[in-house]
Amino acid sequence: MVVMRSDVQVVESSLVTPSEATPRQQLWLSPLDVLLVNRGHTPAVYFYHPAADAAAAKDFFDVARLKESLARALVDFYPLAGRLTVDAGGRFVIDCNAEGALLAVARSDLTVADFADVVPSPELKDLFVPRVDPPSSVMLAVQVTFLGCGGVAFGTALHHAVADATSAFRFFRAWAALCRGGGAMVEMEMEPPCHDRTLLRARSPPFVNPDAFAVFCPKLTLTQRSGPVASKVFDISKDHVAALKQACGGVSTFCALSAHVWRCVCVARGLPADATTRLTLPANVRRRIKPPVPDSYFGNALIWVGTSGVVRDVTSEALADTAGRIRGSVRRMDDDVVRSAIDYFELAENNGKPIPGDMPETELRVISWLGMPVYDADYGWGKPQMMVRAESERSGFVYLINDGAGVQVVVCAEAARLKEFEKLLYANMRP
Repeated sequence: MVVMRSDVQVVESSLVTPSEATPRQQLWLSPLDVLLVNRGHTPAVYFYHPAADAAAAKDFFDVARLKESLARALVDFYPLAGRLTVDAGGRFVIDCNAEGALLAVARSDLTVADFADVVPSPELKDLFVPRVDPPSSVMLAVQVTFLGCGGVAFGTALHHAVADATSAFRFFRAWAALCRGGGAMVEMEMEPPCHDRTLLRARSPPFVNPDAFAVFCPKLTLTQRSGPVASKVFDISKDHVAALKQACGGVSTFCALSAHVWRCVCVARGLPADATTRLTLPANVRRRIKPPVPDSYFGNALIWVGTSGVVRDVTSEALADTAGRIRGSVRRMDDDVVRSAIDYFELAENNGKPIPGDMPETELRVISWLGMPVYDADYGWGKPQMMVRAESERSGFVYLINDGAGVQVVVCAEAARLKEFEKLLYANMRP
């Protein structure tokens, strides 16, 4: 089905401000936040079934209720009502000025069924995610699109400089709890968000241990795009996941799936046997740093760690050995590595401009949303039928997402390689 932005009509757009007074200040950003300024907004879309009966349909995703609960949520999560700017010294900060988050309302004759096999794409983003392209400095934007079937597409755009996935899902769960009529922090037994980003401040003076470079990845290597890029979602059942984990000696779901995907990508791309391939992944530093950063820390607390190997080894060694490489890269991350990474990025130049290009074919980045409360976004009208990242960033990125029936592997790669990758992904995978 071919759809265009004209298939969705925005009928209302407004700024929702915190319902109570919030701190007015410039929120200092850690080096791990500043590193992600050029990533812009992370777009996602949730699809909700139509209300079950006529009475519920009248109140389905009531806009006034959404606005009121969002205004209350922004009291605790007040940086989301601010604006990205620079301070007198030229450093990126969030101006906590309570200007508000953007909430748009739209209507369309499209239906939830039209997106049964939805994949990340620029078209999906254009349809359901509010436009907050640069130079917009809005931290959070949401679009509620009422569909012809009575369902809803709930599109979100949250600036990566303000929050990582852990923090973002924490906010959406809190907003949803308030919209359901409960007290967010009480109902979820959550601590209020911690906004003290100086917890991840660089040391004075900064010091980068040379040995730390073997663990964390100092920069993203990009090349010019060689051909069309496409995204596809692959469903892996719970039984297949269990079989992979068993084949890998009982490692985590992330390590087992990442090892299998890495191998399949190397083969599908036809990489030379003697080439060096690298897999990188974001690792949560909250409990790896001393003293630990609270789980309620609201911001970016991720560094990229990685492992590499010769293609012939990755593609021919036992899958358990490849999974062991990945597990080992995470286990090597300690306080010294985290501190060195923070200090390195404090010293690195970052002008906030988007970086064009794709990952080299020898590299793969796997981002885990496993265990994240992706499907807990119940605003009072039921949980979403499905959720998808609205647009993949560039070739070489893979997302792992729980979907209830197993795991979704969302792959963005060269379009010409996806068919071969799919064949390899499912080949010899037995529950």
